[in-house]
Amino acid sequence: MSGRPNIVIIMADQLAPQYCGAYGHAVAKTPHLDALAARGMRFDAAYCNSPLCAPSRFAFMSGQLISRIAAYDNASEFRASVPTFAHYLRGLGYLTCLSGKMHFVGPDQKHGFEDRVTTDIYPSDFAWTPDWEAHDERIDKWYHNMQTVKESGVAIATLQTDYDDEVGFAARRWLIDRGRDRAQGREAPFAMVASFIHPHDPYVAKPEWWDLYSGEDIEMPGFVLPAEEQDPFSRRVMDGIEASHVPLSDEEVRRARRAYLANVSYFDSKIGEIVKTLKDIGELDNTIVIVTADHGDMLGERGLWYKMNFFEHSARVPLIMAGPDVAHGTASNACSLVDILPTLVEIGGGGSATFGEPVDGRSLMPLAKGKADPLDEAIGEYCAEMTPCPVFMIRRGALKYIHCDFDPAQLFDLEKDPLEKVNRARDPAYAGQAKAFAAEVAERWNGEELRRDVIAAQKSRRALHAAMAAGAGETWDYNPPSDAGQQYVRNHMDWTVAAGRYRFPPVSKDGRDEA
Repeated sequence: MSGRPNIVIIMADQLAPQYCGAYGHAVAKTPHLDALAARGMRFDAAYCNSPLCAPSRFAFMSGQLISRIAAYDNASEFRASVPTFAHYLRGLGYLTCLSGKMHFVGPDQKHGFEDRVTTDIYPSDFAWTPDWEAHDERIDKWYHNMQTVKESGVAIATLQTDYDDEVGFAARRWLIDRGRDRAQGREAPFAMVASFIHPHDPYVAKPEWWDLYSGEDIEMPGFVLPAEEQDPFSRRVMDGIEASHVPLSDEEVRRARRAYLANVSYFDSKIGEIVKTLKDIGELDNTIVIVTADHGDMLGERGLWYKMNFFEHSARVPLIMAGPDVAHGTASNACSLVDILPTLVEIGGGGSATFGEPVDGRSLMPLAKGKADPLDEAIGEYCAEMTPCPVFMIRRGALKYIHCDFDPAQLFDLEKDPLEKVNRARDPAYAGQAKAFAAEVAERWNGEELRRDVIAAQKSRRALHAAMAAGAGETWDYNPPSDAGQQYVRNHMDWTVAAGRYRFPPVSKDGRDEA
């Protein structure tokens, strides 16, 4: 075993912790996630920093808020000059690998990962750029809509199951190669991210996962508001995803939620496969395993679907850590995905001197070890579709404050009101807190300046996309390298040497497996 622990991050897409057994869901079947939580730390107030795929992932990779690195939406370039935790871990001597989705946009499709063993599932160019100067116009080609919910159900295969099966296989094979390295005396620690698309919509599950649940066991949303009672931002989201005027039957809602749970269980099976592989290569006890997601899914709560808002089901993410030096317990402090980078750097033996740019997060290792942490805070920014200007969130202690220059402020007391039914922003009992949060927002952000920057970036990217669509430039979509001439057995190889290299565990001198 190497001196420093290995790191394996298993990432879901659009997984709300509220739908995991480890977080108390009554019927969710997530035995592998539950097992990690049973021997590790469960973080109960972990948030994404922007409730949309690419911005959230760029914040996760860089440890920086999206306004700092101009990672506004799903077509924002993730600049090659922004250091990521993969860069830092490589500098600290780790072998690094990405298997699966990270929604990198731009010509750099590795961002510090030495190995990238699959392509991505989404475009890497500027095609999905929103337009804040026409924020209320739908873009049918790539906006969500209610047809996705209406078509929920069962299928033998989907593009998403094809993708995740490949991601899981490639991740396990890379880990087995690290076992082969160990057998040859190469002891460098490794850090791998295995990033899956499930349980992201469409809500379509394979039969074996669908059949784990029955319709009568599926709970309906706990709190639903009619469109006319929604806050202005939620109403814009409803209009954008067509929820305002496309009604759903109870059966359609129940079927979507059943398929979502089925896909949560499917993702959980991938956790089990990766953990088993770590055990098979003898590295489980020397590996810190982290499970998280890029954001959640409203799944009909409040009458909303998908993400793109700072309500709990959209903005909160699961975060479970298990492995060396990680205590068994729960952490109630608010934290967020920007905290992952400094956490990984600390695990890898680095510190603040390692950072090449300012970092907005803090290490979660004190909490992971069961110690006290004075910080109880998560910061969020949303600068993508279905809004004409930035939306900001501050979660501190039990309170969550949401601000948008175009809308009335929102303040929720999550301890008293976990379903966020009552906006306390104008409640006299919370006047002091609301005033302090408003002042903090004004000090932290210049909303109008950020809005101008976002619009300028959108205009630039739309012009570039038009040129690229006309044939100017080459595609950035990642094509994993593969040299068939060096695989398996070839004429320039000794067959017995090749077979011996691939066999794991290797055969000892007396002819028996070295188990």
